[in-house]
Amino acid sequence: MPGNLHAILAAGPILGLDWERFWTLTGWLANVTFSSRFLVQWYATEKQKQVTVPVLFWWLSLVGSLLFLAYAVFYDQHHVIIFAYAFSWIPYIRNLVIHRRHKNAEKSCSQCGVKSSPKAKFCAECGTRMPLTAP
Repeated sequence: MPGNLHAILAAGPILGLDWERFWTLTGWLANVTFSSRFLVQWYATEKQKQVTVPVLFWWLSLVGSLLFLAYAVFYDQHHVIIFAYAFSWIPYIRNLVIHRRHKNAEKSCSQCGVKSSPKAKFCAECGTRMPLTAP
């Protein structure tokens, strides 16, 4: 941390907040949030019995990377850490947009109600022929 900022933070509470502790807690919150993605993805894969990436994974990625970026810019101020998180949020947002578009385009089976990919010709659950276009 640069000397001037360290001196300001070490001087004591500013506006009633211990800023050094605030940014340390922010860094740990970022670490826990970003790391929890692993457990979410692992649980979803075990539940589905196939590799899957749930939407919560992308939300945790986005929030964790933005917290890490804030920590790096406002507290750590190390160019390597800033660069590591400066652009990582872009694919997370893109994946959330793609997920939303895909979810809105899903087709429901007329027999069992299970949602399927918009490209599915048959229901994966019961085998019923799916309509040509999403309702």
